[in-house]
Amino acid sequence: MSPLPDPVPRRARIRTIRARLALCPLLLPALLAAAGPAWAEGTIETADRAPVPLEIFQQSETRLFQVGYRLATANAPFCERAIRVSGLLIHDADSYGNPAAVRTLFHLSGDIGAQAVAPQSPAARAGMLQNDTILAIDGKEIADHWPKTDPRWKRSFALRDAIDEALARGPVEIGWQSAGMPAQSATIEGVPACPTRFELVDSKDSAAADGDRVLVGEKFPGLAYEEADFAAAIAHEMAHNILRHPQTFDKTGWKRKLVRLSERDADRLMPWILQNAGYDPRAAVHFMRTWGPRHGGWIFRSRDHDGWDERVEFIEAELPKIEAALDANGKADWKTHFTQLLPVRPTN
Repeated sequence: MSPLPDPVPRRARIRTIRARLALCPLLLPALLAAAGPAWAEGTIETADRAPVPLEIFQQSETRLFQVGYRLATANAPFCERAIRVSGLLIHDADSYGNPAAVRTLFHLSGDIGAQAVAPQSPAARAGMLQNDTILAIDGKEIADHWPKTDPRWKRSFALRDAIDEALARGPVEIGWQSAGMPAQSATIEGVPACPTRFELVDSKDSAAADGDRVLVGEKFPGLAYEEADFAAAIAHEMAHNILRHPQTFDKTGWKRKLVRLSERDADRLMPWILQNAGYDPRAAVHFMRTWGPRHGGWIFRSRDHDGWDERVEFIEAELPKIEAALDANGKADWKTHFTQLLPVRPTN
C-alpha cells in the first residue's frame, strides 16, 4: 500500500478519485439489475435469499466505516487537529439508477438512509440503526431543504457536510424513522476524531490515502481478513494522513527515497494506532506476514518499498516502545514517543 499509488499531481489525483466516487452510486444499479427483473420493479422479497451485490457493498462499507471510526476516535487525543463526528454514514437512494428498488431493498421511507452506524457512537447511543431513514437535520426537513440534485450524488455530499458543519458548532438534532416505527429525533453531540474519512470505492482492489481520506477498493483482499488485521491495513493508510505524507509530497515531489521513508513511517505507526483503538498491536505484524507473501509481486518488491519481511522487522521494533509508553503513562502516545523518519514539510 502507498499514500497514493502513482506520480500524478495530487489535485489531478483527487479529481480522478472524486470522479470515481461520483460514478460509484450510478454504477451500482447494474448490480441490482443482475439480481433479476423483480429488483427492477422493486418488489422482490428480502427474506430467505442470498444478499445481492448492493447489500454486499453495504456490508463492506460498513466494516470499513466502523473500523475507521474506532481508529480515528481512539487516536484523536494525539492528532494535531480533531473534528467532531457522529458515527453516522448516510447514502441517497436517488443517486442510484432505480431509487424505488433501493428504497425497497433497504426498507427506506425516503431517499436518505443510514448506510452505516458505528457501535457506541453518538448516533448509535441515540438509537439510530443501519437502514433507518433520515428525515431532518436541525429541524430542516430533507425534502424541503435538500432537493434532488444533478448530478445525483451531490445531495448526499451536501447533507454530509451539513451534519459535519453542525457538529463543529455544537450538538445537532437529527430526525429519523426506523422501518415500521414512528418518526423520532435526538440531539447528538459529536465526539473528537482524527480528520480522516473512510470511503469504499467500487471495482478497485487496493487501498490508498490522499491526505483527507482513506480509500479502499471493494475488491481489496484485506476486507476478508480478521478485523484486527483489516484494522492494521486501515491504520497504515490512516498513518499516511496523520503524518501528512501526501502534503509533504506536494512540496517535495514523489521521490523514491522519500516514498520509502513514508511507507516505513506508516508501517511503524500502525501498531501505535491499533493499540489506542483496543486492538492487539501485533495485528500489524500478523497483517504484514499475511499480506506480504501473497502480494509480494506488487509493491512489497517495489524499489520504493522495503521488502515485506523488512517491514515486519520495523513494526516489531516499535512494540517495545509502545510497551514503554504504556508503562510510563498508560497511553500509546505516539505524538510524544514516535519519531518520524520522513521530515514533515509545512503545508502553507
